[in-house]
Amino acid sequence: MKLRILKSAVTNPWFNLATEDWIFNTLGNDKKASHSHTLFLWRNSETVVIGRSQNPWVECKTDKMEEDNVFLARRQSGGGAVFHDLGNTNFTFLSPKNDYDQHANFTIIINALKKLGIDATLSGRNDMQVGDKKISGSAFKHAVDRSFHHGTLLVNANMQKLGDYLNPHPLKLHAKGIKSVRSRVANLVDFNDAINHEVLSDAIIEAFCEYYGQTVAVEELDENTLAKEPSLNKYYQQMADWDWRFSKTPEFSHRIETRFDWGMIDLHMDVKQAVIAEVVIFSDALNVELIDLLKDTLTGIKYDKHEIQDKLDKLQTANSDLSDQINDFEQWLIGEMEG
Repeated sequence: MKLRILKSAVTNPWFNLATEDWIFNTLGNDKKASHSHTLFLWRNSETVVIGRSQNPWVECKTDKMEEDNVFLARRQSGGGAVFHDLGNTNFTFLSPKNDYDQHANFTIIINALKKLGIDATLSGRNDMQVGDKKISGSAFKHAVDRSFHHGTLLVNANMQKLGDYLNPHPLKLHAKGIKSVRSRVANLVDFNDAINHEVLSDAIIEAFCEYYGQTVAVEELDENTLAKEPSLNKYYQQMADWDWRFSKTPEFSHRIETRFDWGMIDLHMDVKQAVIAEVVIFSDALNVELIDLLKDTLTGIKYDKHEIQDKLDKLQTANSDLSDQINDFEQWLIGEMEG
């Protein structure tokens, strides 16, 4: 069984998640790759990665992320929301199904950590820990002829930012889908302050080669790889697309209410695939036309504060006699979406 080692020089999460999909879906079809154990090492700039069935507005503060230039990425696999930064090292193993050994993958990581003076143990089916602190989580994907194991190691992650972006706003969102469960975690630098991404990656590569008794050159991936690999570029475009990151969200409803000096507003929005599918507004406002205009304007548009602002601004321009009320409503709704 041959080995293949890939390492990303890119910290864009859409590139790295696309590379995972490319490895799983394309390399596995290549005769050379289908008889290989593949290791892929990578890390992301500040990113919240959500599972395939999660709601970004429930899981994270999308407005703060946008303000701070934090990426939002949705992976193909399930599971909960996680925060990645350059203090995380991510590993991916791909093997033919008939030669897949999940225990071997964990053993390789544990052996790599031993080289760095850290005694880690497997906890349950998915996690690794040092003492009682979680330092790694994993997810898995299987096809007819290949199996895939992805994991994250906390090297020197910013735990404060993990809380900043993963604690959702107290919106009145009634959502379907999976919500994340937080764990007690620790960074590897807490146990060895000399560890960084490069040191850890070298140890994993060494442990990988030792486990299988082979040595192989590392293939470096960068942005130029997109031009050379059309299928990888296709996966990248999907990962970066707004519709993939937002419109794959399970259905949810958002209900808020307030009182203006011109009347009470009780707003209900049902959102399907990140589009406001249905709007109901209860109100004691005297101007029924205003309520109908607001309802019609919101129905059928993206659940996105920029699009909502744009549509309500145009509504103001077209209805100067109702401008003040529409402006009140817009400022309130956008404020609620931002938390």
